Formats: sequence, structure tokens, C-alpha cells
Amino acid sequence: MADQNSQSRAARRKQQGKKTKKKKKQPIWKKIIKVALLLILILFLGGAAVGAYWIATAPKIEEDKLNIPFSSALYDENGDQFGDFSSDEKRTKVKFEELPDLLIDAVTATEDVRFFDHNGIDLKRIGGAVRANFTGGFGSQGASTITQQVVERSFLSNEKKISLKVQEMWMAMKLEREYSKEEIMEMYLNSIFYGSNSYGVAQAAKTYFGKEDLNDLTLPEAAILAGLPQRPTAYNPFENPELTEERMNTVLNLMVRHGKITEAEADEARSVDVASLLNESRPDPTPYDAFVNQVRSEIEEKLDDVNLDSDGLKVYTTLDPDAQPYVESMLSEEESPISYPDNTQAAMVVLDTQTGAIQAIGGNLNNEVGFNYATNGNTQAGSTVKPFMSYGPAIEYNQMSTYHQLDDDGPYEIEGSNPIRNAGRSYNGWVTARYALQQSLNVPAVKLMEEVGRENSKEFAERLGIKFDRDSLDVRDAIGGTDTQVTPLQMAGAYRAFGNEGEYAEPYAVTKVEFPDGRVVDLTPDSEKVMEDYTAYMVTDMLKSVVSSGTGTNAAVPGLDVAGKTGTTTMDKQEGSPDAWFVGYTTNYTVAAWTGGYEVYQDPDTGKDKTRRIPLQDTTLSQQMFRNTMGHLSEGVETADFTRPDSVVDVTVEKGTNPAALASDSTPSENKITELFVKGTEPTKVSERYEELDAVSGLSASYNEDDNSIEVSWDYDTDSDEDVSFDVSASIDGGSMQSLSSTSDTSMEISDVEEGAEYTIQVVAERGSLTSDPATTTVKVPGEDDEEEEIPGVSGLSAEFDGDETINVSWSYDGPSASFEVSVNGETENVGSENISVSGVTPGDYNITVTPISEEDSDIRGPSASTSVTVSEAEEEEEESEEEEPPEEEEPNGDESDSGSDSDSSEDTDQNIDSTEENNNDSESNESETQEQNEQEEDSGSNSEEETPDESPSDQGQDEESNNE
Repeated sequence: MADQNSQSRAARRKQQGKKTKKKKKQPIWKKIIKVALLLILILFLGGAAVGAYWIATAPKIEEDKLNIPFSSALYDENGDQFGDFSSDEKRTKVKFEELPDLLIDAVTATEDVRFFDHNGIDLKRIGGAVRANFTGGFGSQGASTITQQVVERSFLSNEKKISLKVQEMWMAMKLEREYSKEEIMEMYLNSIFYGSNSYGVAQAAKTYFGKEDLNDLTLPEAAILAGLPQRPTAYNPFENPELTEERMNTVLNLMVRHGKITEAEADEARSVDVASLLNESRPDPTPYDAFVNQVRSEIEEKLDDVNLDSDGLKVYTTLDPDAQPYVESMLSEEESPISYPDNTQAAMVVLDTQTGAIQAIGGNLNNEVGFNYATNGNTQAGSTVKPFMSYGPAIEYNQMSTYHQLDDDGPYEIEGSNPIRNAGRSYNGWVTARYALQQSLNVPAVKLMEEVGRENSKEFAERLGIKFDRDSLDVRDAIGGTDTQVTPLQMAGAYRAFGNEGEYAEPYAVTKVEFPDGRVVDLTPDSEKVMEDYTAYMVTDMLKSVVSSGTGTNAAVPGLDVAGKTGTTTMDKQEGSPDAWFVGYTTNYTVAAWTGGYEVYQDPDTGKDKTRRIPLQDTTLSQQMFRNTMGHLSEGVETADFTRPDSVVDVTVEKGTNPAALASDSTPSENKITELFVKGTEPTKVSERYEELDAVSGLSASYNEDDNSIEVSWDYDTDSDEDVSFDVSASIDGGSMQSLSSTSDTSMEISDVEEGAEYTIQVVAERGSLTSDPATTTVKVPGEDDEEEEIPGVSGLSAEFDGDETINVSWSYDGPSASFEVSVNGETENVGSENISVSGVTPGDYNITVTPISEEDSDIRGPSASTSVTVSEAEEEEEESEEEEPPEEEEPNGDESDSGSDSDSSEDTDQNIDSTEENNNDSESNESETQEQNEQEEDSGSNSEEETPDESPSDQGQDEESNNE
């Protein structure tokens, strides 16, 4: 039984083994293919479902929308509507039969070469676009046919979405089934905007070429019209004939490529001057035309496939409703307070200094339709480039101060070219950076750009929106004298950054665009820091000097802190300036004003009117435009001054120091100047040019007979922080000074002196480069043959008050011939006699000293003798009382004495020393006179102790009057 079970199990296993035999494994690649096919199927089914949904939800084709565009509204900075794009449109419809083959060939070669062959979509073109989109991103290249463009313009938005593209293709095929190719071409050419308020190709032919019949169009004219729809503002032949010509050539190349014309025909068309084709009669201007053109330009540049004339957009702009009409009135010869000479053009741009928003644009004089000089008028900038070509970069990269010294020493020589000269052909030597910019000196500006490096200057300017015509700069770029050209809009944008602490944003006229479906696109550009705040402030401060006391004084606005710069250009082989600029700003507004000289003349070859540059009759017009406009905009508006950042310090330095040195306390005020420095780079050394050292005091010198030397000593206050030394010099017998020694002591010895010589010794204090005034003294060295001559002093010196305002002084002298120095209370006089009278005395003490002086050698003096006398008040009172009661009889001698006293008093209000030798010859005559006078007094019964000589009232009055004087 067990065996049977065993066998049966084995048999069963054998049978099961046969049933469970393994299958051969499938290759992995087959599995991948199956999965991929499954995914593709799922994606296809999903895509088909989604595509079906998009198609089902596509708008219906409505015939009225195929021919009527939806206008776009324009709003100012306050959100108020000021216009729309189709309000002034000019439209002329045309039938397909009126379209010449030449025009159709130009349009199809440019926009849709297989237009007459496809069913609304061009699969070949789609394939090329798909490849481009894979490599460049979705939306990098379009594949829209003319039919698709008609659908998109009439029914869809311009968003780059797959759903919209699917709907566009479906509706294009549907449109092809409902309308003929000819009808679709009519729709296309009748609805396109061609610029200059012209809608449709027929109106464009009238506007630009003055042609009513399209069959009269030439090949270059047809090529221009075919190329305009892509960018009608940029390619407007009235405003940008150069760009128009480039676009025309592109169309001609496409026509040759697709076999529409021959290369010879294209060459002939390329040889035509675009300006010669244009209609001399321009369309009438529309309000704010220059500003609206800028709006168009920005939207065309920033938004793809947007049609302002048919998309029904809401365009929000930065237009200032006060500034824009004022700017247009300023450029109107009928309304402006400025008198514009003939052959003058002008343009102006106003920006918000804080944001860069365009507040107003004046495109040309009298707002004529045509060329917009504010946005397209590329000309040389002249000296208005100096702030961002030289001075700004020097501060930014080198931390230059406004005091920085520049050598304006003469013409700047250039090898192989004419030298660069200052405008006035005058040169100033070393000047500050501020002065050089203030006076717009060319030579310092060129030297400064060379100091900072041309590459640095180029980089700095490019960050401010300046575009150069070459990769490397020319030295004349420092003064705006190369082929690099700018517009007022560019210049306003560049200067605004200086007034906004170094922040730059490209000037903009559009803030946002709202589409009919509610979608909003913000077009406000981002702001970026392009320079340090110290650079912006220091350039601004120098530009304020330009307006206050430099070349821009005609632009000054009373009560406003204005910074700005002038600029003029030159002409080859002709005197005068064809361009004059002023670009300036406050903390609120930035204004760029330009004027140019243009002359209309008739081309002798074509008979057409052309323009050429001529010198301006008045180069101050741009300053006047700025002053009037800035004054109007700032009226009633608080305008703050520019705020100095912490990175800038003002320092008072001494004029002429190079490098800069601080002014000292001794620097004269007229030699002090306050300038700006980047914090941390300001000077610390004090100028010593005007600093003074005190002279030595107490200088003395004496001869030392023992060692035949002269000992010199002096005093000096040595409290100074720095050591002071003393230079000692000497001259012998009046010869030249010879330096003997420099010492820090206050004494020295001069050894081995010459016998009999006279030494004049000089001591000068020194500290660094400073020196004091010299102090001198003289000493005589005795000689072997020298006998020291001595003279005696006077003897018997006496002084007596005679009671008649006179002190009589006398003395005796027994010695060599001498004169006498008489000192009365410090007042001295030399006399040759041995007596003297001091008249006109008043009560008080009188100290009298007499010193004999040798007549052979004035240096030899005898001993001085002194005496004193007191004139009391009592004596004066007695005299006055006696004068009140004059005696009955007048003595002749008294009258003479009084007369003499009056005369003496009138000659000297204080005291007089009478040294007349005729009256005082010797002591004997003096004693005789005194005795005689006393006898006369006794005879008249007068008491000398109680009475004074007679004095008349008139004499008394004369004395008092003399004393008062």
C-alpha cells in the first residue's frame, strides 16, 4: 500500500513537471516599446480630448469683428483717460482687385510665402517653428500664417499659450472654409496699422508716398509697406529713415529668395534714397503725439504680438497732465516766451527724478508730425558727457575729491590729430575738479578720463544707458566729440541717476497694460544701483556750481537747488555750434533740453527738399527752455535740497596745496576753500605755508675778553608739540649773514672773534618748513689800538618852575665835545646847549634826565644825571584867582611873558621843550634874566608867592582852547 502511494506521488510529480515547464523570457526592449506605445496612445487620447475641448471652446467667427478693430485707451499718471489709439485714425479700404501683384508678392514673401497654397496653416512652417521652440523655448519663433494673424487680431489674445495656438489654427482652417483667399488678404491689408495714424495699406500709401492708386507704387515703396506692420513706430520712415531702409532691404532679400524679383531688381531698389520717396506733406499732429509714440515704442518692444489699434487694451502711462501741455507750449513758436530764430529745432524730455517715469516729451518745434528729436534725434552730446565720462568715474573708482587738482596747462596734444583745446582758448594752470567742471574746461576733462582709465569710463557710462559706437573709447569721448550719439531721453535718464543717489532705471512711459480678459502686465522697469551714493552726491554738488556760477547760469531758477550741465558741439571747417544742450535736475524733476540748427535746401539732383546741419544763432535757448519749464513744474511744489550721505565729508583746505592740505589757523580767509571728500580719504596734514613761529625774545650778545668770544643768549617759549631749533647767523662789519649753527639750546658761544670787528648776530626759530621773523643784536669787539673814550656826566643839574607854565632846566658840563639828551617824563630831545626851557606845563611831577653823548661817536654816552620838580595844584588855583582880578596896571614884561606862554601852549598841548639857543646861550644870561625879572616884580609890588603875572581873559581862553584840542 505504501509502495502504491509512493509510486502514485512520483507519477503525479512527473505529470506536474510536464505541466509547469518555464516559458522563455521576453527581451526588455520589447517591454519598453510596449510601454511607450501605451503612453503615446494615452497621451494622444488625452491630447485629443484636451484639443477637442479647446476647439469646442474656441470663439465663434463673427464677420463684424473681422473688419472693426478695438481701440486701446490711454490713461495718465492719475488714472484719467487722455486719449485712445484709434480716435484719430485714418482708414482707407481697398478691394483685392485694386492690389497690385508687386505689393502682394512683397507681403507674402515677408509674412506668408505659401499663403495661396495652404488651408490656413503651414505645416512646413510649423515644423521649423517647433524645432526653434525646442531649442529656444516656447514662443521663440512663430509660424502664424496671414490667416492666423487675421484670426488672432480679431478674436484671440496674444498670449503664448498652447491652447490659444490650437484655437488659432482651428479657427484659421475654419476661416479658410468660409472665406476666399482674396477676401482674407483684403481683411489683412485693410486692418493693419502702418504708423502715423494710418490704418490699411491704401491709407499708408497716401500718407507716406502721396499715392492714391496702389498700382503706382514702386518696388522700394511696396517693400517699405510690406515691412512696416512688424514695428510701425520703429520703422516709421518719417522718423527713422535709416531703420526703414534696413527693413526695406530685408523685404527685398526675401522677395529675391522666394523668386518674386531678380537680384538686379533688388539692387536697383536698394539704391533709392528712402527720404526721397516720402511725401512732403505730413499728417496733422495729434495732441501729445511725441509721448504717444513713446508709448507705442515701449509696448512693441516689451510685448510680443500686441496690436494697440485693435486689441482693446487699457494702457496706463506716466504722463503728467500739467507737464505735457506745458512742454508742448514751450516748443510752440506761437505760445512760448522764447523767441526761436529761423532754422532752429528743439526737443525736451521731463522725468520724475525719483522714479525715472517720463512726465512729458516735446518731440520737435511746433509739435510737427515727423521726426521726434526727443527719442530719435541722435546727435553728439558735447560737454554734457563730462559728468559721466570723466568726473563721475573718477569719484567712483578713484575716490576723487571735488578739490582734486588738474593741470589746465595748455592744449592736449594728440599724435596724428589736432590737439584738444578749451573752448575759450585760454588756460588756467592748476585748478580744482569743481572749477574745471564748473567752467567746462576740455583739457582737464580729457586728462581726468585718462587718469581713471577709458575702460572704467565706458563701463560707468554704459550703466547709465549710454551706448557707444565702438568697443574702445577715443580720447575725444571725454568731451562728447566722437561718433557716439545720444538723445534727450537718454541724457535725462543718465543725469537722473545722479539726482537719485545713484539709482538708475530706464526711462519709461508705460506702467501697466490691461487686456480685455482682465489680464494685467506690469511694464515698470526695475531700478538698480549703478554708482556709490558719494559719487552721485559729489557730482551733483559740482553741477550745482555750474548753475550758480559757471556756464549754466542762464538755467538758474530762483529759490531752487538746481544741478545741471551745458554742452555744445562743433562743426568741421565751420565756426559755430550746431547743437546746444542743457540737462539738469532737482530732487523732483529731471529735464533734458536740446536745440539744433537745421536748414532745408533743395537737392540739385532730385529737386527734393533735404535738410543739413548749420550753426545755431543762439546757444542759450536750451538753458532758457530748462529754466522756464523747471520753474513752472516747481511752482507751489516743495523741492528739497539734495541730502549729503554719511559717506561724504566737507573739509576746509588751503587753496593751492597739492595734494590737499588742511587750512591752518594762519591761512588767510581768502586762501581757504571748503570741498567734498569721500569719507576716509580727507587730508589730515595741516598746511604750513601761512603758519607762523614766534620770534625769539630777549636776544643779547656780549664780548668775553677772557677767551675772545661772544656769548649769545635768548628766550623762547617751547610749549609746542614739535621741537623747535634755532638757526644762528652773523655778519661782520655790515657784510652778508653767514649761518653759524643750528641748535635746540637757547644760547651759544661764538669763538675766535675778530678784534675790532662789529658783529651783527641773527637768530631765527625753525620748526619743519616754518621759520620765524629774525631777531638781531650787535656787539663790538675791541681792537688793540682802540682806546675806550669816556666822557663825564653833567653837573649842577637844576630845574625850577617859573610860575608861568615854564620849567627852566640848566646844567654844567666839563668834558669832550658833546650833545645832551634831555628826557622829560620819557619824552626826549637832543640839544647842544647846557640849558633848556620846558613850557606849557600843568600840575604834576616832572622827572628830568640829562645824558651827554659824544659828538665823535654816538655810541659813547656819559653817565645820566636826574632831577625832578613838582608843579602843585595850589599854585594853579592862585593863578586862576588872580586872573579873575587883573591888576590896574599891566606890566609890559608881563604882557610879553604871557604872549610867549600863549604861543608855547598853542604849539604843544602837553609840554614843550624850548631849546632856542639865542635866548638861552649860557647859564650866566639865564641868571641875568631871572634877576631882572625878579626886580621888575618887586617894583610893581607883586608877591611871587601869592600872585601870578598878569594874563588877559583872551589869553586864558586861548590856553584853554589849545589844551582841549
